[in-house]
Amino acid sequence: MFVLVNLKTYPCDPVAVAEAAAEVDDTTDARIAVAPQAAHLEAVAETGVETWAQHVDPIEYGSNTGHTLAETVADAGAAGTLINHSEHRLTLDDIDGSVQAAERAGLETVVCANNPPQIGAAAALGPDAVAVEPPELIGSGTPVSQADPDIVSDAVDAAGAVDSDVTVLCGAGISTGEDVVAAGELGSKGVLLASGVAKADDPATALADLVAPL
Repeated sequence: MFVLVNLKTYPCDPVAVAEAAAEVDDTTDARIAVAPQAAHLEAVAETGVETWAQHVDPIEYGSNTGHTLAETVADAGAAGTLINHSEHRLTLDDIDGSVQAAERAGLETVVCANNPPQIGAAAALGPDAVAVEPPELIGSGTPVSQADPDIVSDAVDAAGAVDSDVTVLCGAGISTGEDVVAAGELGSKGVLLASGVAKADDPATALADLVAPL
């Protein structure tokens, strides 16, 4: 299982979370990665943990003030990037451009979407993975696998019908090892979470509890 921890802009210490993730990663067969803010990418990558960007723009080198260039993200040590998180929505055309930009820079991609039909549309753009995240459950503490498990299984079917090589992650409300197991039982190959680790008093313990049942 892939456990991707999005730090958003939470007031946590990104290096401390990254060090905790690296420590736990050494003890499990699960794959753990951390997605800090762009300004913290290099510092997080230096801990040795797999590092992801929270976003890249559909741009190339040039006059793009205020945008995030995929090549810069890769140079900072990122291995992949989220695209179209519910807190940073893009048009379908821009999602396509961001996926292409990430691929150009050698970054792995996870495109987020709200529901199975959107998952199918995102999968058609050829990312490495898609993540189904109903916005109303993000940060709620109620996992989508519990609130509406059909969304996860239907998302897996929707992605598979378009491109069987595109894996599906489960996001929104993930906070326990049981949530991770439930997501896997519904066909998900990983989870995308944030507050359950980024807001934890002890991120290492929170992560260890997440992967313990795997």
